[in-house]
Amino acid sequence: MQNQTSLFCSSLGLHYLCKNYLFMEKDDIQKLTYSEAVAELEKIVREMQSDACSIDNLSRLTSRSLELLKVCKAKLLSTDEELKKILAELEA
Repeated sequence: MQNQTSLFCSSLGLHYLCKNYLFMEKDDIQKLTYSEAVAELEKIVREMQSDACSIDNLSRLTSRSLELLKVCKAKLLSTDEELKKILAELEA
């Protein structure tokens, strides 16, 4: 898939831009706040539930949802660990 995208972008003279965009998107998802990730997930759910959602977009939306869910899970686990440490300090 990435090779096809790179070839397509190269044919438009945008190889560098497209290649960096593919990597930038994955890096930027980690910078989302929990609220931003949840808001995007809600938007995706609405899109999936609409009559306008095509089967062609379903795979892309599902993949993006998985990435967002991973971010949310990581942020929740991190917050849970921080709270446990704080509570442990209060009990000491």
